[in-house]
Amino acid sequence: MKILQAQMIVSPVIENAFQSVEAACQKAVEEGADFLTLPEMFCCPYETANFPRYAEAEGGNVWNKCAVLAEKYNIYISAGSVPELGEAGEVYNTAYVFDRQGRQIAKHRKMHLFDIDVKGGQSFKESDTLTAGRKVTVFDTEFGSMGLCICYDFRFPELARLMVLKGAKVIFVPAAFNMTTGPAHWELMFRSQAMFNQCFAIGTSPARDLNSSYHSWGHSIAVDPWGNVIAQMDEKEGYQLIELDLSKINSIRQQLPLIKHRRTDLYTLEVK
Repeated sequence: MKILQAQMIVSPVIENAFQSVEAACQKAVEEGADFLTLPEMFCCPYETANFPRYAEAEGGNVWNKCAVLAEKYNIYISAGSVPELGEAGEVYNTAYVFDRQGRQIAKHRKMHLFDIDVKGGQSFKESDTLTAGRKVTVFDTEFGSMGLCICYDFRFPELARLMVLKGAKVIFVPAAFNMTTGPAHWELMFRSQAMFNQCFAIGTSPARDLNSSYHSWGHSIAVDPWGNVIAQMDEKEGYQLIELDLSKINSIRQQLPLIKHRRTDLYTLEVK
C-alpha cells in the first residue's frame, strides 16, 4: 500500500488550494500511490473566526471537488479536514475520505477540541466556533480497515485504541501542530501511539507559512507498528511517498502480543 502525503501551504482561496490538490493527485498517480493524504484545514486558514466563514455542508463545493478528483485519478483521498456546516447550523472540523470511484467512505468530526493555553507558548480555543464530534471512525478499503481522527484527537490514547479494537491497521491523522507543541510532542505522539497500538500512524500537516497567522510545525510523518519512523518531512511544502508493508502488523502482534495480553477481566474500554 503506497501513500503520498501532500504537505501544502494553506491558501485562503479555495480555487488556489485545489490547484495544489490536483497537482498532488497527478504526483500520486506518477508515483503509483494508492492513497493521497491532505493536511488539517487544507483550504481554510487555521483561525477560529474562519471556520464559520468557510463552512460548507456535506456535499458542498469542497466535498464535491475532492470526490471528483478521487474518481478522475482513481485514487483514495484522505481529504485532510475542512469546516463542515452541520444540520442545525453548528460547525465541525471534519475529515472525509473518498474511494477510487469518488464515493465518500468515511467522515470524522473532530472529537476533542483544541482549547489550550500553554504558558509562554500557544493559546488557541477551537470551541469558540466549533462543535465536537461524537463518533469513533473506522472505514474499510481494499487493503483492510483504517482509522481516521484529527490532530488533537490523537493525543488521547483511548481513541487510538478504540480504532484498533475496531480493526484499524492504519490510522490517518490530518493535523496542524504549532511551533510550541510540534517540537515537543509531534514525533513522540506518533511513535507512541503506533507502538502501543501496533499499527501504522500517518500524520499529514500543512507546510509552514510565516506569512500566515498560524505557523504550522510541518514535519508530516509515517510511523510503523514497532514505533520506527518510516519517513518524516521538514517544514517546507512538498510530497512524501511511503510504502506500508501491512504484514508487519500481524508479525509484530504475534511476537509482542500487546492487544492479546490486555486484562479484559479487570478493565475494558468501550464507546458510550
